[in-house]
Amino acid sequence: MTGPAAGDAERLLEEARGLTDPRLARLAEAVAAEHGDVLGAALAYALRSEGKRVRPALVLGAYQAVGGLNPAIGGVGAAVEVVHTYSLVHDDLPCMDDDDQRRGRPTTHVVYDVPTATRAGWLLVSVAVETLAEAVEDLGLTPGILGQMAGVLLEAGGARGMVGGQWLDLEAEGRSPGLTGLRAIHAAKTGALIRAACGLGALAGRASAEQIMVLDRFASDLGLAFQVADDVLDATATSVQLGKTAGRDAALAKSTYVAELGVDGARREAEALMERAVAHLDGSGLAAAPLRALAHYIVARRS
Repeated sequence: MTGPAAGDAERLLEEARGLTDPRLARLAEAVAAEHGDVLGAALAYALRSEGKRVRPALVLGAYQAVGGLNPAIGGVGAAVEVVHTYSLVHDDLPCMDDDDQRRGRPTTHVVYDVPTATRAGWLLVSVAVETLAEAVEDLGLTPGILGQMAGVLLEAGGARGMVGGQWLDLEAEGRSPGLTGLRAIHAAKTGALIRAACGLGALAGRASAEQIMVLDRFASDLGLAFQVADDVLDATATSVQLGKTAGRDAALAKSTYVAELGVDGARREAEALMERAVAHLDGSGLAAAPLRALAHYIVARRS
């Protein structure tokens, strides 16, 4: 990705990392001290995982798009990243995708063991809620807004979001659910937390109902674009590039956009979804240039 949009995306991601990563490091130290022994070490190990921080960047981008300025928004980004981390810990388990590499290092259950990683994943949900509550207080928001935001985050991470999507994804292994079924799977498994990231940023910025609706439409299409691009990368990139085992979708007979459309067709689908996502921002009055740039980055990324 080149040009001005690339610079806007890189700046947003860098700012998100700067606001989020120190908070995650402090959380890792706190949970290690609180839980001690192997469980505390596993929690800290999961939280210290490096990443691009796309979801915190979406929180930040949506917050800034509606006029938010307080750096305490980094706490909301950290809460979203903790939920994402929990999902990765569980996604890699032997009963799920059975992967031994994630973000360029051994997965949590490989370093520790399956029961410990399973428990750590569930405990990260409560860590995320505590992190969100602290951030809302730092942002000077009301308990009512905290309730709304907690509902958004927990629904995205639960049975009507990632958990439900993962269940559908496992059920679809070895068969073709068609594009309609595939979209339903990934609107939940991948898209729910991306929608939540934008929604939480908007709520933190005291957005209007119309602004929230625009950002939700943007995020809904972007979540699918993200997954299509991910499917292409799994089929075309190397394990070194991905930081995880390449080709797992084919090995597990996953239902993917590449399986349905081929690599070139999936690339076109990702581009079309991304263009539809950014079109929702047209005429909205939102300060959305960084979000547009991030959308382009998501479909053009190589890892």
